Amino acid sequence: RSFARSLLRFLGFVSWGIAAVLAFGGVSVILMYKNYRYLFQDSFLSLPGWLAVAAALILLPTGVLAVSISAKGSRYQQGALMYLLLVLLCLQMSSAVLAEFYSIRMASELKSTVDYLVYRYNGTHSQDPGSRAVDTVQRKLQCCGIQNYTDWLNASATSWHLQAEKAHVPESCCKEKYSHCGGDLGHLEQLFQEGCLKKLQDQLHFVMFYVFLCCTVLSVLELLVGVTNGILMRHQPFHDLQIL
Repeated sequence: RSFARSLLRFLGFVSWGIAAVLAFGGVSVILMYKNYRYLFQDSFLSLPGWLAVAAALILLPTGVLAVSISAKGSRYQQGALMYLLLVLLCLQMSSAVLAEFYSIRMASELKSTVDYLVYRYNGTHSQDPGSRAVDTVQRKLQCCGIQNYTDWLNASATSWHLQAEKAHVPESCCKEKYSHCGGDLGHLEQLFQEGCLKKLQDQLHFVMFYVFLCCTVLSVLELLVGVTNGILMRHQPFHDLQIL
């Protein structure tokens, strides 16, 4: 029993650390959707992030209860802890399943979306939402084109850059210290040359796998907390509150 109390206290403190890690993952998913909203047609992409944030918030009182029970067991607290663990299980399983689902589904949809936007690009100063989304992605991810910068040369005959005297890439392909390079292909050292598609897919996979991994670790933690709390409950059975 004393070992169970010590373990429960330790797990209570650990849960606060996991809450911070899980919240970071959830916020990362939400920010990714916010930054590249135009590229993701599914408006529910941020849902795994919100579920992860909700689970992180519930982990805080769960940790408090675990530490409190380890110090002085209370029937009400033990029952409340079990209820919170059940809610956490629902949230984390939903978040993990959605994260894995969107990681697979969005990776394939990204290619068609980026292809479409690049070949419909109207110029750096265009007010078209699609063109502005392309510029935003290239600046934030420091990339150029789909697979690489040569994708801008393979655009259709009506493409924006062929109207100029010579072919060039968007100004958003310019490196930060050469922000006014004009996209001149004669100075490749001033341009980002790596494509955007792989960077986008890698970032999507990373944040979704991060949330999935956090939820998996959290499920193991919940199992240990539930078993430990159950051991303490056996030593202090519910007589008048058996419904708990």
